[in-house]
Amino acid sequence: MSKKLLIVPLLLSLHTLPTNYASTVTPNNPDQFTELPAETIEDKIRGGLLGQLLGNLNGLPHENKYYSEPGSVESYIPALPDGARTDDDTDIEWVYIVAIQRSTDVYPVRELSNDVCLPPQQITQLWKTHINDHIWCSNLYVRRLMDIGIDPPLTGNPALNPWADFNISGQFVCETFGLLAPAMPQTAARISLHYTHVSIDSEPAQATQLFTAMIATAFITDDIDKILDAGLASIDPHSQLRCIVTDVRYWHKQYLNDWRTTRRLIRDKYTLYEDRMRNQNGCELCTAATVAALLYGQGDFVKTLINAFNFGWDADNNAATAGTIVGVIKGCRWMQQQGWIIKDLYHNTTRPAMPENETITGFADRIIEIAGRVITENGGQKLTRDSKTLYLIRPQQPANIEPLATADEQTTALHSKAKPQILAGLADDASAQQQARAAYLAICLGLADSLRKEHPDQWPRLLAALEKHPQLLSVLFSSPPTPAGDRLRKAAIAAGLKKPQQG
Repeated sequence: MSKKLLIVPLLLSLHTLPTNYASTVTPNNPDQFTELPAETIEDKIRGGLLGQLLGNLNGLPHENKYYSEPGSVESYIPALPDGARTDDDTDIEWVYIVAIQRSTDVYPVRELSNDVCLPPQQITQLWKTHINDHIWCSNLYVRRLMDIGIDPPLTGNPALNPWADFNISGQFVCETFGLLAPAMPQTAARISLHYTHVSIDSEPAQATQLFTAMIATAFITDDIDKILDAGLASIDPHSQLRCIVTDVRYWHKQYLNDWRTTRRLIRDKYTLYEDRMRNQNGCELCTAATVAALLYGQGDFVKTLINAFNFGWDADNNAATAGTIVGVIKGCRWMQQQGWIIKDLYHNTTRPAMPENETITGFADRIIEIAGRVITENGGQKLTRDSKTLYLIRPQQPANIEPLATADEQTTALHSKAKPQILAGLADDASAQQQARAAYLAICLGLADSLRKEHPDQWPRLLAALEKHPQLLSVLFSSPPTPAGDRLRKAAIAAGLKKPQQG
């Protein structure tokens, strides 16, 4: 006998939304604005966050379970009967969101207010205070680089972090920031890139722009194809991800009722190297799986997540991203009406010195407050008309704001940033941390041999200082079997480093 699901009281009760929730109006100035009721924006932010949590936590049983072959999930009922809990798919963003909400200092960051884009040293301190475990791959490498005084965005530079040029952190640490910029895909990308560059660069940075543009666009249309068009317009024309999205859309049209064939075609074309970790942790397969889940889901929340689970690879990550997009489209009020059992809790099980009694409602409240700030700081207005609160948003066309850099451009920029830090480590009064950082930077930049010859007295001290960081050396020698990882291991061995003993 079927049992009717009862929803546990959660989130914030919302008023009925108008059917046509977006309209373009011309205020007293010549600029065009998109008008959205405040309750609509709040409902969609809450829906996006809840969709992200459901995709993440309901997707965990499928995480990295389906590699060569897809999953076989046929039915699924979204639920969080014990509430949500912290997981790296959401809790890194949670740390940032709480800090942004509390920030009152002024640091100029591009055209965005600095209390939205926190300065690098503050980000490093947040990690040292809150983000020390329950992190993997690129994010774990980031934390170890911070131990020797390397701050973002250098922590996400591929020459220093061998995970950074393919890791999916560019996707799973971006969704909440996409919720901050309704109908403003360029602003969504700028904010998100500021935080995803902590751990990634190159193609994963294009994934950040792809998915945040899609989330921002989902506030004003429920058409999946238009949302994907916005995403495509936001990535570099030469990006591999453009080919991936184009391929998946083409295969979907060819095999509308045969997602398994599309999944096989994705696997065969975009499986790279002979390493399972590299592939299921890479942006290529995960981007393809997320886009396919959205296309085959056809705007249906449950169907979208079933597809995200079955396409596999890092399924919880992909379901969280797809769930955010469809959650924004549907809104929280619609989700409440489905009868799903969802308890209004966000248990902190991973992040010390963070709130212990957070709720899903409270997490969403923080995002809503910051989103209001982002809207007004980007030329929008919050006003009251006929006793209703509205936002006038200055809409943006989706566009690529950060093209792919060439290898020469990356090398030149890194050398200019690293040289002063290497020189500081060579000084007679250099601290142990400065010495370790100088040794690591020299190894990564191919300067170890020349430094050893030019500074025969200082170099052994630098190397000895770096050897006092066995956790960094451990992640260095266990880096992925990719060109960046192989190159770094070879340079480390040539410099005289040895893999630390386990135990």
